[in-house]
Amino acid sequence: MQSAAAIPIAASVARSVAVAAPAGQPFNAANVRDLARNLAAKPYAAPDDKLPDALAKLDYDAYRSIRFLPEHALWRDEKLPFQAQFFHRGFIYKDRVDIYEVTDGQARPVTYRPEDFAFGPQVPAFPAADLGFAGFRLHTPMNRPDYYDEVCVFLGASYFRAVAKGEIYGLSARGLSIDTGEAKGEEFPVFKAFWLEKPTAGATAMVVHALLDSKSATGSYRFTIRPGDTTVFDVEASLYPRVEIGHAGLAPMTSMFLFGPNDRSDTDDFRPAVPDSDGLAMFNGKGEQLWRPLSNPRDLQVSVFNDLNPRGFGLMQRERQFAAYQDLESRFERRPSLWIEPIGDWGEGAVVLFEIPTKQEIHDNIAAFWRPKTPLAAKGEHNMTYRLHWGPDVPKPHALARFTRTGVAALGEGRLFVLELAGDALKGLDPGTVKGVVSAEKTEVTNVVAQPNPETGGWRLSFQCAAKDAPVELRAELFASDKLISESWIYRWTP
Repeated sequence: MQSAAAIPIAASVARSVAVAAPAGQPFNAANVRDLARNLAAKPYAAPDDKLPDALAKLDYDAYRSIRFLPEHALWRDEKLPFQAQFFHRGFIYKDRVDIYEVTDGQARPVTYRPEDFAFGPQVPAFPAADLGFAGFRLHTPMNRPDYYDEVCVFLGASYFRAVAKGEIYGLSARGLSIDTGEAKGEEFPVFKAFWLEKPTAGATAMVVHALLDSKSATGSYRFTIRPGDTTVFDVEASLYPRVEIGHAGLAPMTSMFLFGPNDRSDTDDFRPAVPDSDGLAMFNGKGEQLWRPLSNPRDLQVSVFNDLNPRGFGLMQRERQFAAYQDLESRFERRPSLWIEPIGDWGEGAVVLFEIPTKQEIHDNIAAFWRPKTPLAAKGEHNMTYRLHWGPDVPKPHALARFTRTGVAALGEGRLFVLELAGDALKGLDPGTVKGVVSAEKTEVTNVVAQPNPETGGWRLSFQCAAKDAPVELRAELFASDKLISESWIYRWTP
């Protein structure tokens, strides 16, 4: 067990390390790009994951008992608009992450100190050492002026999450994915170092720099983080492949979908739905606005949506009513959506969606990202800029009606689809002018009915299909007087 005497001894050693810490070094954003470029020219070295056994062998509950003390947060005593807290290494978070504070153009290491943490009784004593950190989180007053809410966290490989005002954590973003879904196995790049720019008094944004490394590539990232009703990350990324990367995932996201009204097979649960995200939204370069409900398939499903210069895409949580989930603990209605807004032209490529079978809600089984058509060339530099919008919806909701619910049920040997739509475009319509248009591959569509839904104030579009051969690709839209008034619903039905 962790003895009371062990902590002060470790703390005294850590303080001596802090005294001997190197002086500040000049810093600007170009430094991280130079580090990434130079690192890419060298052979890959695996992250430092050496830990005392007492920490390396921690289980989930023991690791969670290690808490950073809020009163020791970086910048707390200076009453600045942002504070940083740090994660201890242990459990599955073994890699050492170096973190620096940048003040007045000088970068100084943030020193690991055991006295900054509270250790639960399940954590055994461990030798004093400069362990570094596993990651960090940022806090700022967001829901009320007198409390510093946790707004984002960077922890594990290149994963990070954020929330907007009134939300709780849900899906994650990543710096880079490589070979997702490939038979040879996925490669997981890691953020090995961060530089946190000290905020000024009254600042509304926080700047974080990150150095990424993996067997196949290195990279530099600059995040400008603006919390609010929607929390926005401006991302400037430069990638330096060591080898050609044919299956890169840019601006990647991961989420969870266990079941919902479109997919409840073999489900025995009091809750109507269990998703962190319920659909993939896309605004493609042709100007089409697409909605793809998510599913939890029996077999791995990969969907590829080819595009040229996409305008945006994201994993969304559209359903915001508690009644849709009935979960007082998980509160799925408060999980954020994540919308990717490309800055500039991204060229040819595809939005790729992976839906992975899972039987537990603890697993992220949904992945989505942009895959460029041309592989990332070895020894080159690949720059991209984009904006992440964490919040309740897309940043600029469009005028077209949107599909808000997808219900699917057995009907004889076929399937019944019941789609709900909402939006201002549906108000004041002459029902005689409205029609639903449904197309399908490998099946016949029948009984297409579009009708007002007085309970929601929107419209309902329903249809049937034989669905004998799987998978079945479906597309549905709503028209009024031959004018498109809805986004396009696209779906892959599998048994």
